[in-house]
Amino acid sequence: MTLNLPQSSLSSSRQQDVRRILNARHHDPFVVLGMHGEGNSAALTVFRPHADSVWITHDGQCTQLKQIGESGLFTIEGGADRWGKHPLMMERIGDTETRFIDPYTFWPQLSEQWLHQFHQQECFDAHHVLGARRWQVDDITGTRFVVWAPNAERVSVVGDFNQWDGRMHPMRSRGHSGVWELFIPGFEAGALYKFEIRNRQSGAVVIKSDPYARFFEVRPNSASRYCDPEVYQWQDDLWLQKRAKADWLHNPHSIYEVHLGSWRRQENGDFLDYRELARQLVSYVKAMGFTHIELLPITEFPYDGSWGYQVTGFFAPTSRFGAINDFKYFVDHC
Repeated sequence: MTLNLPQSSLSSSRQQDVRRILNARHHDPFVVLGMHGEGNSAALTVFRPHADSVWITHDGQCTQLKQIGESGLFTIEGGADRWGKHPLMMERIGDTETRFIDPYTFWPQLSEQWLHQFHQQECFDAHHVLGARRWQVDDITGTRFVVWAPNAERVSVVGDFNQWDGRMHPMRSRGHSGVWELFIPGFEAGALYKFEIRNRQSGAVVIKSDPYARFFEVRPNSASRYCDPEVYQWQDDLWLQKRAKADWLHNPHSIYEVHLGSWRRQENGDFLDYRELARQLVSYVKAMGFTHIELLPITEFPYDGSWGYQVTGFFAPTSRFGAINDFKYFVDHC
């Protein structure tokens, strides 16, 4: 791909970095994007390849950024002292206006200590860090994306929010750890996303679901679905009190093992949802004299006929039977 950049718009030392960003091959887009320089030499650069124009809002006024050729790069003079650390921006595509805060104005979010522990295989909380997690930086709420892809040349977050364009939100490589991260302000709950990965050796580009996602869209589609931590009011106080006093080592146990998708269906053949399963299954199990329920695989999987034994989402209850709070209701009701 040949890109004609105005030679005066960027220093010669940045030309190669810019070309790598435009070709979606850069491991650290922050070297060009975001705020750079100080004083009179400071400038803010954003990459919005679909935009007709980009504006920055400050003190109730909008100021237009200058586009660099036809590259999709837009820049404006001034740094944090003029515009603030994370200015509100606006892009116009036709008659549509979208406001956003640029992700490339934020510092790295993962500590060097955590990265060292992860690299040394001494990290025991990876499931709380990797994936998409609600995050707040400088009083700005968004989503922090973290993925381990040690053989990647470039990793991007893609989804409906950026037209599945891998050029839009490339992540920051955290060096030899193999970890990539990006904080995206204002990323909405319910949005679909995946990771687009370019292999360092072959150059092959693949799009992968988040292995640490907490929820997915319904098969046959396979995108991860971002979800905020959902508040659920558990109703198990009395049960917990009884369990604390129970002589569980000597009480009789009778376990009913069940596959939710084949135990019982609606009259039209559709699956029962988690809430209906809770009501029908618990009543049935108690009437049959069982004391416990053991579920066959409940995590996300692509093919109904596998009964869940080809897992694609180890940290997500399958969306076949409802949302996360519906699954919590099922557990609570049991």
